[in-house]
Amino acid sequence: MMPRVLEPELMDDPEQALVYARADFEKENQGFIDRFHEYYPEFTEGHILDLGCGPGDIPIRFARTLPSCRITGVDASEPMIGLADVAVKQAGLADRITFRCERFQAVLLVEPADAAVSNSLLHHVPNPLQFWYRLRQLVKPGSPVLVMDLLRPDSPEEAQAIVDRYAAKEPEILRRDFYRSLLAAFTEDEVAAQLAEMNLSRLMIDVVDDRHWVVSGIIH
Repeated sequence: MMPRVLEPELMDDPEQALVYARADFEKENQGFIDRFHEYYPEFTEGHILDLGCGPGDIPIRFARTLPSCRITGVDASEPMIGLADVAVKQAGLADRITFRCERFQAVLLVEPADAAVSNSLLHHVPNPLQFWYRLRQLVKPGSPVLVMDLLRPDSPEEAQAIVDRYAAKEPEILRRDFYRSLLAAFTEDEVAAQLAEMNLSRLMIDVVDDRHWVVSGIIH
């Protein structure tokens, strides 16, 4: 098994953030939203916290499909939050979506959220236990959570093959970042061990395709 290779924790380069925001993640992002609705069909109102919200596409999708919810998106990248602010204003959803530029480790809420989601943040985090610890702290007991991230391949060659398969026509900066993110990602066994160490073994982990895993369940 290939060892994990850390990548930069933040996407601080404005050009890098813009390329990411313009990339076509329609299938992945809408699939994330659909999965939340499939797993938690009774969740129709409340406060959703999105850790690592990037340029805001997922909070916007949640706001459109759950009109009785408000969403707080958190990202430590100033360029990403700048793009997210523009996107939510263009979508006409600024009354229900709030963005905060801060690290998830430092987030303080007036009251815990009713649900938490995160897509592709964990592989940026040097110490993943910090993420799971804060996730549990930031939601009310009984809250649904949905976390998705990349799955680390067995070798650099397999990582490059995945990049070539799914990002062949993307800009070079995006292909480079995708490759580095695959090398920084966690395996299914590593995520399961993290959950066990944080006493979150009631959460379920599922490998949903050749490059993603999903963790879901209720925080107790």
